[in-house]
Amino acid sequence: MDKFASRLKSALLGATTLIGSAGLALAQPAPAGGPAQIPDIKGKVAQYSLTPRGDVDGLILADGTEVMLPPHNSTRLVFSVHPGDAVTIRGTKTGASPVVTATAVTNDATDAVVETGPPHGPPQQLNDESRVKLQLHDPQGHLNGVLLEDGTIVRMPPPDAEGHAANLAVGQPLYASGGGVSGPLGKVIAAHEIGPSKTEFTKIDEPRFTRWMHDVFGNNEAPPPPAPPVAPKS
Repeated sequence: MDKFASRLKSALLGATTLIGSAGLALAQPAPAGGPAQIPDIKGKVAQYSLTPRGDVDGLILADGTEVMLPPHNSTRLVFSVHPGDAVTIRGTKTGASPVVTATAVTNDATDAVVETGPPHGPPQQLNDESRVKLQLHDPQGHLNGVLLEDGTIVRMPPPDAEGHAANLAVGQPLYASGGGVSGPLGKVIAAHEIGPSKTEFTKIDEPRFTRWMHDVFGNNEAPPPPAPPVAPKS
């Protein structure tokens, strides 16, 4: 009887230990499997990372780190960072992967920063008043806008541009208002209103303007630009 009781006690102690260990294991938090913020990474750009069609989708650093950015940031990236530049990367990574998903890339020499925000939201409401420096055209050669002396680009449907050709002649004063974008690469206005001054303007035909915007932009974001050619090493 004593031997049976001893064995039963040993079995109960073993079961208690096993249950306690299992409970402790269950109490431990599971290792994070998602992306985690990491300390800033400093490195030297070896080359651009390219998609199979030749678009830029990030950077490859000299130590093998792969820095990925959303395609809509590639234009700013190739203007701000070039192979050979020292950079600081802020971002996240998953596990031991060499891939860093960047939230910001800083060129250490120029302090230019490429922040990987969302794609362009709704256009800003912009206006501009300057003189016409150059007339601009669509691929078929139809007049569809102008470049102003202050560097602003004004675009509009070709029929409206043709109808306002006198106001769009080189040297003429022009006021334009409409949705657009103003950023590091320049300022562009899709004109809803144009005229010689802010007190004398006409409105662009709304249905035609809407059709034109759809034809120009469609429903898809424009593809990122290809990487610029790299100068051969001397």
